[in-house]
Amino acid sequence: MTVYPAIDLLAGRAVRLQQGDPARQIVVADDPVGLARRWEAEGARWLHLVDLDGAFTGRPCHLDLVGRICGGVGIPVQIGGGLRTMADLDLAFEAGAARAVLGTAALGASDLVAAAPVGGLLAEALARFTDRIVVALDARDGVVVTEGWQHASGASVVETARRLAAAGVSRFVYTDVASDGMLAGPNMSGLSAVMAASRVPVVLSGGISTLDHLRATAAAGAEGAIVGRAFYDGRFTLAEAVVAAVGAG
Repeated sequence: MTVYPAIDLLAGRAVRLQQGDPARQIVVADDPVGLARRWEAEGARWLHLVDLDGAFTGRPCHLDLVGRICGGVGIPVQIGGGLRTMADLDLAFEAGAARAVLGTAALGASDLVAAAPVGGLLAEALARFTDRIVVALDARDGVVVTEGWQHASGASVVETARRLAAAGVSRFVYTDVASDGMLAGPNMSGLSAVMAASRVPVVLSGGISTLDHLRATAAAGAEGAIVGRAFYDGRFTLAEAVVAAVGAG
């Protein structure tokens, strides 16, 4: 299982939020490029980058910084946050992203409705960029949330995972919003349900605070785990996380 150190960008700095609330933020680095290089030096194989300003405003806000981060490291970077048009995706890949994460807010209401065909941006992005497109399944109480986690769509995350995978999505990032930044453990039942419904690789995000959480996530069959606050709080190192993730599955 791959461990992804998380770098969340807000106002040009790397921060951590609790449950996605910008009012509950902790600044972890004033120099996100230096932080990315640090993770690479410590052995990261991938980085997970989120443009939080982009997620809240609906348009990419840190493409220059993303470009400097991607150009400053030799490992692949997946990025998300505010990518809602094909032009946004073009700019993200031109900046050096290896993968782009489309939030469900970018998919259109019909993409979240079980009876409707997947279309619009998602269909076009999959046709053009195939497995470089990742869909973020952000959920609270099993319901997909959009627009920076501020809006409940009413769509079941499990049903959404099933139909988007059937439409060609080859990888998901699943985040249980209530767990994110809380260090109380990931939502393992939610992860298992999404994995069973989609049958494609799933990367877990949110709630990991111990090496046992990583071992459980790997044993459950997740392709990867995104770790943020636990690293920045010093609960364990990346090297320890990699050993736990590899040893468990």
